[in-house]
Amino acid sequence: MIRLLLIVLLALLIGTGLSLGLQYDLGYIRISLGHYMVETNFWVGLALLVAVIVLTVLTLSLFRRFRHGTGMVAGWISRGNERRARRRTTQGLLALAEGNWPRANKLLTSSAGHVDTPLINYLAAAQASFESGNHEEVDELLRKAFESTPGSDLAVGITQAQLQLAGNRLEQALATLIRLRKLSPHHPFVLKLLKNAYLRLEDWRELSKMLPELQKRNVLPDDEFNELQRLVWHNLLEQAAEDCRRQRQADPDASLEPLTRLWDELPGFLRRDEYTIRDYARLLADLGEEAQTETLLRKVLRNHWSDELINLYGRIKGHKPDEQLLLAEQWLKDRPNNPELLLALGRLSLRNELWGKAREYFETSLRLRRNRETLAELSRLNAHMGEEQVSVKLMMQGLAKDNGLPELPMPKA
Repeated sequence: MIRLLLIVLLALLIGTGLSLGLQYDLGYIRISLGHYMVETNFWVGLALLVAVIVLTVLTLSLFRRFRHGTGMVAGWISRGNERRARRRTTQGLLALAEGNWPRANKLLTSSAGHVDTPLINYLAAAQASFESGNHEEVDELLRKAFESTPGSDLAVGITQAQLQLAGNRLEQALATLIRLRKLSPHHPFVLKLLKNAYLRLEDWRELSKMLPELQKRNVLPDDEFNELQRLVWHNLLEQAAEDCRRQRQADPDASLEPLTRLWDELPGFLRRDEYTIRDYARLLADLGEEAQTETLLRKVLRNHWSDELINLYGRIKGHKPDEQLLLAEQWLKDRPNNPELLLALGRLSLRNELWGKAREYFETSLRLRRNRETLAELSRLNAHMGEEQVSVKLMMQGLAKDNGLPELPMPKA
């Protein structure tokens, strides 16, 4: 109410001022433009000027409203496109999860240009193309993914490496992962994928170089990491032994330096691991270094007993077979009922040509545990001692055991 009164009062004041002003002749306004001249009363000219200003303001206001209205229409259209793109993206991801690769690829690529996260669309579409077997399109979609989102090098590269590994394109995957490792040297997932690539390529030397980093970054559980170490060093030992064989073919007096040097490089826990020691000892023995193998096994067995190693100990020939037998018989005092030790003692007795003692050890071991190795050794010994029937019986027992034959009635001889 007060506001209305103020407006009315202001209008009265302006009207009064104008009526008083019209009573005075304030002159005229003359405008000259080229050959044209316009003259008018001051008040008329003032009214025209005010009218021009008002029209200009109204025109600008209408223009702004028109632009705003056009923007609203464009915004409405844009929001509609975004809603449709989000819906098609959702449908594409569902199709990908359901295994409908062509539909997933079509929906995801067509909607990629209208969503906030085109990177996800292109990566998922690349997965669908890979499953369809279209590797060229995979590379193209990954390129679009990289171009769509700045800073996506790592994400796109990891996806590319995973698809290359899944497609058995191991050399390409290795090149991709080496590039990614340069971008992010300590990224755990990149390290894990690189480990998988080297493992499938059987590049044991490069894999051995990665082991410290894999352990430092906790990329693998402890059990899996230890198993990986055993596998890597086992294969490196095999390769070193093969190198020694080739050198000895060219030079029979060549040393075992490649193998022994690698043994010195092994981590401490593997040099105490009975399976790694067994592998190394077998390689030494296969290369003709049985005396060196016997020395190694003797030192290990004194401090750490292993049925695997005592079995190997019974198979090799040391410098002095008689001392080897005496040492093993001393171990028997602490382990009188160990079938593996008794089997080894039987073999060492054979090496010392103690036939009766060897048969006694074999029979005692066989009573403690039915084992095909022991059966075979005892059967072979009996055959050479002229006891063919006993030998054949033992051999038949071994065959029955190996083949899992059931107990069935048999005709009498």
